[in-house]
Amino acid sequence: MVAHMVKSFSRDLEVLLADVGRMGGLAERAVAAAIEATARGDAALAREVVAADQQIDAAQHAIEQSALRLLALRQPLAVDLRQVVACLKVVTDLERIGDLSKSIARRSLVVDAVVAGSALRSLERMGARVMTQLHGAMDAFVGQDTELALRIWRADDDIDTHYASLFREFLNQMIADTSTITVGAHLLFMAKNLERVGDHATNIVEAAHYFVTGENIPGERPKGESTARHVDTLMVPTGAAPTGPVRRNPSE
Repeated sequence: MVAHMVKSFSRDLEVLLADVGRMGGLAERAVAAAIEATARGDAALAREVVAADQQIDAAQHAIEQSALRLLALRQPLAVDLRQVVACLKVVTDLERIGDLSKSIARRSLVVDAVVAGSALRSLERMGARVMTQLHGAMDAFVGQDTELALRIWRADDDIDTHYASLFREFLNQMIADTSTITVGAHLLFMAKNLERVGDHATNIVEAAHYFVTGENIPGERPKGESTARHVDTLMVPTGAAPTGPVRRNPSE
């Protein structure tokens, strides 16, 4: 009887994990499509990303219901409980990634590609790096690969550095040509959303490590170059004295 229950729970957990993997695929496609829609100025594709967010939300709801039913019926202990909890954590991150992709897609609808110029290519390069991180994170979680999880975790600072570089590039462009301010502001938000997708990918690999080992990854999460320290110099034209304190965005 006990052996039967263990086998039954294992099958249920495999199904749950497969569902998380499929939701991860939806999130990956949303990010990729949002980046492509922005780079190509493809309004139809951007609207598809916005509409597809409902599918990601539905997947989250279905997985959460399955996980709660599994907890209620099987009442797992120790390692089994840990694995179900890890799945619940990951689908929350995937849902947020879907929201961030939708936001990027919506902003792409009002970005003028001619005005944005080379900034779009820079954003696309950052997007490719984020996609590599997200894909690796999902591979690590579904494959229960702690070595891959650690490699992805340690690479998070690379995305932070990419974001800091874009932050400088976009602000310098806005300062040099005030006609680009509106587009530049949208691009800054889009870059920030990509950076947050990278953060959620790092959450996923932390869940992958916890899923297998029952322990958090030791040490502080790697962090690359911060944008905050560049704000003072970039917001004041060269040679000009600031007239007062430069206020930073609390989220930076």
